[in-house]
Amino acid sequence: MADKESSSSEVAPAKAEEKKSWADVAEEEESEAELKLKELTVSDNNGADPGLLEDPDDSQIKAVVSGDTVYASALKFEDLNLSDDLIKGLYVEMGFSRPSKIQAVTLPMILTPPYKDLVAQAHNGSGKTTCFVLGMLSRVDPNLKVPQAICICPTRELAQQNQSVLLRMGKFSGITSMCAIPSESSTFVPISKRPPITEQVVIGTPGTIKKWMSARKLATRDVKILVFDEADHMLAEDGFRDDSERIMKDIQRSSGHCQVLLFSATFNETVKAFVSKVVKDGNQIFVKKEDLTLEKLKQYKVRCPDELAKLEVIKDKIFEFGQKIGQTIIFVRTRESTQRLHKTLVQEGYECTSIQGAMEQGDRDKIIREFKDGLTKVLLTTDLLARGFDQAQVNLVINYDLPIKHGTSEPDCEVYLHRIGRAGRFGRKGAVFNLICTDRDQLIMEKIEKHFAHHIPEVPNWRSEEDFEKALKDAGLL
Repeated sequence: MADKESSSSEVAPAKAEEKKSWADVAEEEESEAELKLKELTVSDNNGADPGLLEDPDDSQIKAVVSGDTVYASALKFEDLNLSDDLIKGLYVEMGFSRPSKIQAVTLPMILTPPYKDLVAQAHNGSGKTTCFVLGMLSRVDPNLKVPQAICICPTRELAQQNQSVLLRMGKFSGITSMCAIPSESSTFVPISKRPPITEQVVIGTPGTIKKWMSARKLATRDVKILVFDEADHMLAEDGFRDDSERIMKDIQRSSGHCQVLLFSATFNETVKAFVSKVVKDGNQIFVKKEDLTLEKLKQYKVRCPDELAKLEVIKDKIFEFGQKIGQTIIFVRTRESTQRLHKTLVQEGYECTSIQGAMEQGDRDKIIREFKDGLTKVLLTTDLLARGFDQAQVNLVINYDLPIKHGTSEPDCEVYLHRIGRAGRFGRKGAVFNLICTDRDQLIMEKIEKHFAHHIPEVPNWRSEEDFEKALKDAGLL
């Protein structure tokens, strides 16, 4: 997706006195000061390429560089000085033809010495996973049998998914990897009885990685690159900040210089301020807040008079139309509500599965695997799968309950963005239906619209099949 005109452009070094922090730049309006920044922008290429995934929208990607390194946008993967084995993995196993927009800008920043840290705010479905997975693979010496790259994720499902991408991309490289996630009780082995980790890439959750490091089973002296996927959640005060900080400090202390990559679709102001302290001399990539709403994804409101009406919409509209257009994810606010809705639907003969954090890990893995394999079409979930869950066949997202910040009545706009990003992955078409039942729901929806400066149209009649059919046709799904 690299544009023919801009792919060969270069980023001039940013002058020290003009450097801005992440928190300063990320969401401010265009100003004279901002225009002085040395930026790289990549615009859309409208030409069809059968081996190239379409970008999610036509917004520009901006890069702000630190120091005097000059980065040239990558027109093709061969521009990145990758090994032949990794090039083969990209073309043969991944089926790529050339870098996407975000990859064309980001990969040179990751792969060019002196290997600066990077904070990247990039669209869901834009190909950012490829950026950090390829970054890790490219830094590993296959002949050195010690951990050299670590990726930290908020959930075991995302860790497993990222390892799956790494195994495919690195198939011909001989690079080994391990998934550091909580063990099932049936296969649990005390950490003291585990052998030292010799795999070269470790991808896992912060608690397990921290435990392995504390037990001296995961050596970090040779770690060259540390990745935080969904970094806003990993570094949020109510997330995994303490564990993430400890891991980062321990690795930086034992390995000398370790390149840190922070990737997410969203960064709130608190996290931006924290990141600015942690990454003092790094490069930055961002999109403006109002560009994050995924223009190719059609969002709708459905006003339901009561809870029974919400259930009827799921049964009579979503199941009926969803079977024709791919897979559907239904987001429910709590574990209990997820279980209750699933039980009700199954009792009435509807085929669906559900997942939430209280389930046994083996059951969670089985449900994810069945959904990924297309054996089930409708998946009910809490926000466990709101972030980073990739399934190209998901064309419908239903917000059965709107996301709110814990312990408040305020909308969680970041979670909303992550949720809707599960549909229409990699620029494909998708639709979102937000079920509005109470005055509180209406107020939350209005605040979400205001936050993104994006009007969400309403399906005129929740009972009307014609109205739903029209909405899906407008979304390009029928």
